[in-house]
Amino acid sequence: MLAVTGAEALYADMGHFGRRPIVRVWLALVFPACILSYLGQGALILGDPRGSIGSPFFLLVPEWGRVPMVILAAAATVIASQAVITGAFSVTQQAAQLGYLPRLRIAHTSAETVGQIYVPWINWTLLICVLALVVTFKSSAALAFAFGMAVTGTITITTLLFFYVVRYHWRKPLWIVVIGAGGLLSVDLLFLAANLTKLVHGAWLPLLIALATFTVLTTWQRGRELVTRRREHDEGSLRSFVDELHALAPPLLRVPGTAVFLNRGKLTAPLAMRANVEHNRILHEHVVILSVETLLVPHVPPAERLLIDALGHDDDGILHVAARFGYMDEPNVPDVLKLIQDADIESPLDRDEVSYFLSTIELHRSDAPGMSQWRKRLFVATSQITADAAEYFHLPRDRTVIMGSRIDV
Repeated sequence: MLAVTGAEALYADMGHFGRRPIVRVWLALVFPACILSYLGQGALILGDPRGSIGSPFFLLVPEWGRVPMVILAAAATVIASQAVITGAFSVTQQAAQLGYLPRLRIAHTSAETVGQIYVPWINWTLLICVLALVVTFKSSAALAFAFGMAVTGTITITTLLFFYVVRYHWRKPLWIVVIGAGGLLSVDLLFLAANLTKLVHGAWLPLLIALATFTVLTTWQRGRELVTRRREHDEGSLRSFVDELHALAPPLLRVPGTAVFLNRGKLTAPLAMRANVEHNRILHEHVVILSVETLLVPHVPPAERLLIDALGHDDDGILHVAARFGYMDEPNVPDVLKLIQDADIESPLDRDEVSYFLSTIELHRSDAPGMSQWRKRLFVATSQITADAAEYFHLPRDRTVIMGSRIDV
């Protein structure tokens, strides 16, 4: 089991470092060290079965070096734990980008490396869970059973997803998929079945965590669909709204400056823009309706980031801009304005006098159909951890106007 999971970890690291560094480090350092360690432990046990069988790894070291070895092993454990924490941060950020979690407050800890992030909510959740695990399980053996179930379950799911991609995205013949999946799944399922025998001894934990996580992700996604549907009904058509602005008599008062209205898409008008027109009866000279889209790719080059649409009128100063990001990119709206200013648009933007407008939604549980009541409670509760949109999109506080509305789910 450890050999297979170790190979899987090496393969996963290739996604971060590439094949060449992994091969060089493995063949030059890690593999020889493992061979020497295992052969040495085997020789020690053969020479002194009774005295060394309990802990051959540490007993292989001379007595004067055992304390330093324990310190080194503890340091290796901390490094491995840090890798898990970093992975949890990265996966959480990507889930939020893809719409399976609400926006969370993410702190970037490096000015050079975009992937170095800190997510406070996840960090504290991990702390509470780890303390609860230690108090509940009390022994490393039970945690080992949980680890085995988690890893074998992950490997099995990864295999299924990979061959789904092979069949439906790469369009490979079914017989290739059956042969390949059958060979790999026969090994994966044997490991999974072996770990299922330890279900009541600790292997139940990763299954419970997986079920809870899956419930939260699917509930948030379903709730977003319901909220988006009702929000689109309240917002109305964007093109119709722009046409109405042109038909107003007397014409709407236009004030100097640039207004950026963040919106979910191109089809509907931002609630903040509607409220500004209906209540204040004014509109800025330059208006950018900005939609931030997350694509199913890690990164989008700046040259491919913008899609600009004049919405049928080339002389009114109103633009819709779709800013496309990868799920590992940072959605920085002021940086998008720089790209818009450099593009060939109908009128230049005044970046020195930019006002940002946000539409916030206050969610309330109702008896409307769409989700069961317990899932509505979970959805509303999950929405409470949503990070501030101005911080998430890096908007300057002194230039951001927030307008709220209420939606019943």
